[in-house]
Amino acid sequence: MENSGGIQGNITAGLAGRYAVALFDLARESGQIDAVAKSLATLRSGLTESTDLAALVASPVVSRGDAANAVGAVAKAMKLDSLTGKFLGVLAENRRLADLPKMIDAFAAIVADHRGEVTAKVTSAHPLSADQLKALTANLKSRVGRDVTVATTVDPAILGGLVVQLGSQLIDGSIRTRLNSFAQAMKG
Repeated sequence: MENSGGIQGNITAGLAGRYAVALFDLARESGQIDAVAKSLATLRSGLTESTDLAALVASPVVSRGDAANAVGAVAKAMKLDSLTGKFLGVLAENRRLADLPKMIDAFAAIVADHRGEVTAKVTSAHPLSADQLKALTANLKSRVGRDVTVATTVDPAILGGLVVQLGSQLIDGSIRTRLNSFAQAMKG
């Protein structure tokens, strides 16, 4: 299989990566990369916000036909582009819906690589404001010398600060880690 656009092997490794590459190739050929990326981002949000959707995707007991009908209805309700809707149907028919979150991540990484961007996964204790996100993106861009797409998640367990994963590099500026380091220093 061709490595689309010089993409790193680790992005496309495994089943989810192969499906993501296939979807990317179809999207590129039809000029729909942006539409598919937007639909997959909408779908990712839906998986996070809807326990019913997450259960449908993860359930091994839903028949292929029922799963295909359900994801077809989901695609229509979420106004996903037709290519993404067809992709969901193929996943349902092949009983691969459980791998959808990994496929979405792999597709996003492929698109970022295609655009010459780097994706930074940022975890904060509280949602970042638009100004904070803009400043963080600019800081990361100056650090790596490329455009940076920031994917944020919220985890109150880090107490404060940020945890940033940029490729294989992890920058842990969380208060939880600082407190743990301080505790270790006090012990020894």
